Amino acid sequence: MCHVIVTCRSMLWTLLSIVAAFGELIAFMSTDWLVGYPRTPDAVFGPHGATTAGEAYRPTLGIYGRCIKLPHLQRGILCGPYAVHFGEIASGFWQATSIFLAAGILLLCAVAFISVFTMCFQSIMKKSIFNVCGLLQGIAGLFLILGLMLYPAGWGSDKVQLYCGPDAAPYRAGLCSMGWAFYTAMGGTVLTFVCAVFSAQAEIATSSDKVQEEIEEGKSLICLL
Repeated sequence: MCHVIVTCRSMLWTLLSIVAAFGELIAFMSTDWLVGYPRTPDAVFGPHGATTAGEAYRPTLGIYGRCIKLPHLQRGILCGPYAVHFGEIASGFWQATSIFLAAGILLLCAVAFISVFTMCFQSIMKKSIFNVCGLLQGIAGLFLILGLMLYPAGWGSDKVQLYCGPDAAPYRAGLCSMGWAFYTAMGGTVLTFVCAVFSAQAEIATSSDKVQEEIEEGKSLICLL
């Protein structure tokens, strides 16, 4: 018989797990890891035949994508991948970053998917599903940390210097500033470890004496604060 067990701690863990997974995924796909120095697009042909300089803007560069301003486009900003193939990513360090982040995000998404079903299933192969998910989140957090540590090592690549100036070097961003995607990835990493630790509390909440008493009374839906 399936017992649906809902507690505040288990639901909070599920919610945080989903937020961590989506946060890391959005950050990985974003182009706003580095914000380049202000620049003016190439001169454009004005309505009366004269050339006019475009407005200054700051391009952005992600792990495999970028946003630049092209004067001949009506919409102005063009965003998309600069790397069509994995080997075209700016540097070997960023390629390693992509692998570690992708591995971590894959584990987080798997845990987020499983966490939705923890209301009905609390064990898998006689192992607590919360403990298994907590272990996976801990491993994912290690992958994410490795990826974020290697990411600044790629700032010395030719691609980054086009956006950040010739002074850009490993662990020195030159004229660039960090974009919101980098901070989102850092926050998601911290939240991942919080979830890994909090999974133990979710396990305790769903296996408490009160839950066992509710099960013995024959209830199939158990809601506890």
